[in-house]
Formats: sequence, C-alpha cells, structure tokens
Amino acid sequence: MAFLSVSPRAALATLATAVITSLAAPGLKAAPGPSGESIVPSSSTNLEWLSPTEAAAAANSGRWKVLDVRTVPPLDYINGHLPQAVHLAEQTLRGPNGKLPFQIWAAPELASLFGRAGIGNKDSVLVYSDGSNILGATLAAYTLEKSGIPKIALVNGGYTGYKNSGSPTTKIYPSYQQVSFKPTAVQGLAIKLPELSPLIGKKDVIIVDPRPKAQYEGIDQSFQRNGHIPGAINLPWQQLTEANNPDATQQNASQLKSLDDLRKVFVSRGVTPDKTVIISCSTGREASLQFLVLKHLLKYPNVKIYEGSWTEYSATKLPLETGPDPSQAH
Repeated sequence: MAFLSVSPRAALATLATAVITSLAAPGLKAAPGPSGESIVPSSSTNLEWLSPTEAAAAANSGRWKVLDVRTVPPLDYINGHLPQAVHLAEQTLRGPNGKLPFQIWAAPELASLFGRAGIGNKDSVLVYSDGSNILGATLAAYTLEKSGIPKIALVNGGYTGYKNSGSPTTKIYPSYQQVSFKPTAVQGLAIKLPELSPLIGKKDVIIVDPRPKAQYEGIDQSFQRNGHIPGAINLPWQQLTEANNPDATQQNASQLKSLDDLRKVFVSRGVTPDKTVIISCSTGREASLQFLVLKHLLKYPNVKIYEGSWTEYSATKLPLETGPDPSQAH
C-alpha cells in the first residue's frame, strides 16, 4: 500500500480525527470540536428508570458502572451505598464559565471527571441519588447523555426506595481502574438563548418552568430580576414524583409517578407531543428531570433544555413576566 508524504503534525491531526470519528454512535458522523472533542449531531442514548430490584441486579451484574451522586460531604455514601457504586457528587459537574455560575462543564472537563470515576465512552451507567436530590441524579444523567454514553439508567425511588425494598447495600469502597474518557459533545439536547428568544410567544412552542411558585411569580427576590419567561407555564418538578402524594404508602421525591399519570400531568397543562417543548428553571438542574421524562419515558419528539435558565435570562434585558400562571386560573 502506498503512503502519502505528510508532516508529523498533519499525521497526528488525521489520526485524532479518525479516533474521534470512531467514537461516534453508529450511523452518526462525528466531527472534531474546538477543544478536540467529538461533536455528535444527535443523541442515540437509551435511558430508563429501573426498579430497586432491577437496579440491584444491574449493580451486581458487572455490566454497569454505578454512580452515587449524592451531595458532598459524602457521609451518606460512606454510611452505605449500592454495591460497586463510585461516589461522584453532582456539584462537581458544574461551575463558572467566565460569565455565569453553575453551568455544566464543557466536554473535556466532563470527560476528565467521568474517566476518574472509571467510566469509559461505551459503558452503561446506573445513576442514583436520594430524596429531592433526584434532581442531582437527573442532572448527572443528562450530562452523561451529553457526553455520548449509550445506555443510562436511574434508580426509581433513589437510595431510600432501594434500601427499603430490601436490596443489598454495602459500606465497602469498590476498587476500580481510572480510564481515559474521550471528550464528546452531543448536539440537539440543549437550546441557547439566541435560539430561544425568537421562539417566545410562538403557538407551537411551550416553555415549561419547573421552579417553585414563588420564584416563578417573582415573589422570591433571589435573582437580578425576578419572574419568568413570557408565556411560560409553571409546573413544579415535584408534580412528577410521589413527593406529596397523600395516597402513597411512602412519600418519596425520588419515586416517579406512573407513566399514565406522568402523561396526564403534562397533557392537562397543554404540554403535548405536537409542540416544541423547552424546559427552563433556575440553573438547569430542575429542568433536567422534566427533560428526561418527556424525552425518554414519554417519547416527546422535540424537547430541549435551556441550560442557562433563569440564571442567564434574568441577567439580560429581555422581557419577563411576574405574577400567577394564567393557565392555572379558574
């Protein structure tokens, strides 16, 4: 076979591009990004919620990497965790980006974190947290999908639901090998402010705000400006869970409602599959739950998450609204 004469630098660049392309999901052509990350045009991730029994089987099968993303300090993890679970607190997945606080790290930083936790690009990953920190688990799952992980599962009921089911826990720290995770950035999951702005008020677009009522209405004065994106509906994230269910044997913010009930929650508020659905909260964390439920469980075809959320929007001069959600008026 004949070889072309090329410079060492060009040869390395060609090799890097070939490696990056080989990491793309089947049928998707990757291209190198500005930091050398693989840019994949759309997600092919399979994401699901597992029962405690299913999660126990997955954790013990050796076919899943297990991430405990409960918050720091890690005393909850030390006191007990799923077998083979590595602790990677969800706070480590975000930081300042030179303009805004609490933004998801770019692909190279996420790759470094996941590699240190023993996760490779082709691994299946089981994620869990507990209680209202279900949002930490869904944020972690979202960052894994953004990084091109092919198969992700969350524990329905979180650690409390898992433990109460009688599934095995341990205090033993797993031994594992750190790996090299190739930085990957999956496109099509998020929407940026310049793309969002012209969609505000469009009839075929619905913006869902999962924040508490006081933040949505502008009563809470936490931000530079307070209120919500014009036309957004207020659908607090807890409505998707058994957090406040008076009929539940055990109220659990990490336990999702049934698929039928989840569908009813959204459809009753006009969030239907024929619309472009944009989820925007405070920092992108609350939005991650509704995004994953709509996209992966209810199979809505056009769902986006606005990662900058109110942290970014409130720092602009774009119009806002305050007061109660008019769609809930009787």
